[in-house]
Amino acid sequence: MKKKILACLLILFPILSLGIAKADTEKTKYVIASDSSFAPFVFQDSSNQYTGIDMDLIKAIAEDQGFEIEITNPGFDAAINAVQSGQADGIIAGMSVTDARKETFDFSDSYYTANTILGVKESSTISSYEDLNGKTVGVKNGTASQTFLTENQSKYGYKIKTFSDAASMYDSLNTGSIDAVMDDEPVIKYSISQGQKLKTPIAGTPIGETAFAVKKGSNPELLEKFNKGLANLKANGEFQKILDKYLASDSTTTSSTADETTIWGLLKNNYRQLLSGLGITLALALVSFAIAIVIGIIFGMFSVSPYKPLRLIAEIFVDVIRGIPLMILAAFIFWGIPNFIESLTGQQSPINDFVAGTIALSLNSAAYIAEIVRGGIKAVPVGQMEASRSLGISYGKTMRKIVLPQATKLMLPNFVNQFVIALKDTTIVSAIGLVELFQTGKIIIARNYQSFKMYAILAVFYLVIITLLTRLAKRLEKRIQ
Repeated sequence: MKKKILACLLILFPILSLGIAKADTEKTKYVIASDSSFAPFVFQDSSNQYTGIDMDLIKAIAEDQGFEIEITNPGFDAAINAVQSGQADGIIAGMSVTDARKETFDFSDSYYTANTILGVKESSTISSYEDLNGKTVGVKNGTASQTFLTENQSKYGYKIKTFSDAASMYDSLNTGSIDAVMDDEPVIKYSISQGQKLKTPIAGTPIGETAFAVKKGSNPELLEKFNKGLANLKANGEFQKILDKYLASDSTTTSSTADETTIWGLLKNNYRQLLSGLGITLALALVSFAIAIVIGIIFGMFSVSPYKPLRLIAEIFVDVIRGIPLMILAAFIFWGIPNFIESLTGQQSPINDFVAGTIALSLNSAAYIAEIVRGGIKAVPVGQMEASRSLGISYGKTMRKIVLPQATKLMLPNFVNQFVIALKDTTIVSAIGLVELFQTGKIIIARNYQSFKMYAILAVFYLVIITLLTRLAKRLEKRIQ
């Protein structure tokens, strides 16, 4: 009897093992990255929720195929890098299929045929591509429209200026710094419906297919689910309903409200979003600066150490960190390091955007704080150190009891200035997709195109916060002194 039971277990064990392995490898939840402002494919509505063709489509496919999704909206460039670094499983962002992109991504079946079209101001005399000779055309970076402009630049003799987001591009057109813009046809027509005084004098040109994408060789099951879900939605008519919702000429769907034409309306409709962005900005600045003080003091002490190796280490740290622009440092930490780790281990190790931003800001501020500490210690007359040492007091005790108390008073004003700089530098970290206060404002602008008023609101936010923190720091400085 025991032998029979044992034999049954030996037979069942491989089967059970295979079943368990299959369950472990089958993912039921995926992280999907997308743009933050590419209406009508993806944008924020007046209730600060992301909507658009891409958002409705991926949600409908997930429901149809029975898997869960977590959608992030860091912006197009950041979304692409997120997929490449393993921080997201797929990207849906009105992304055109190109031969260059096929080398990096695997694409789904097409869900939209894209046309690129030229947009000019209503008062413009441009009526053909030949009229662009010597003029400047704006285009969003990494798009098929950019490819089209680049391929035809020598033929028509125009200059190309690239932008990271649509709002900046349209603002540049309105202010006259560029003469025309080129974008996907539904995007330009949507901007016109939102109050942009533009016209499209030239018929649209087909530029390719729009599709969902995953990193090449990764998540083939997600691609298969997307294709099956898309086919089902096309068959039951749900896909056409999604397109009509945003592209039909009689569509009433808009992303802004009449109230958002005034500063009060902008604040009323977006104050929760702005406060959320402000909270992230303050948290990022405070946490990173606290870490920076610790690191900066350590390397600052190294820089005045009597031991040459410590001084050399401090010098290398300061020179390297100060020599790298903050944006590049943040991008390297957020995207470069995970890619490097994956190339070595074969395992994806994504880094949270807030953590990456904190590390970048901490290192950047620490390099400058180290110099502040070095300068403060050097400002204390050297005779005090010599006198203390001649009395037999150790170097460490002399630094703690005599030099540092005097140096701290000299360093405090510079610490305050460095904190203000760190707070302002949080706007640079938005390049990796972290939605802090500045990025929040850009997302709102992409919805309603009220750039002047929104940037004025952001300026007041930063002015008030920096003024309050500066006054608080000065009071603390007086108490210490």
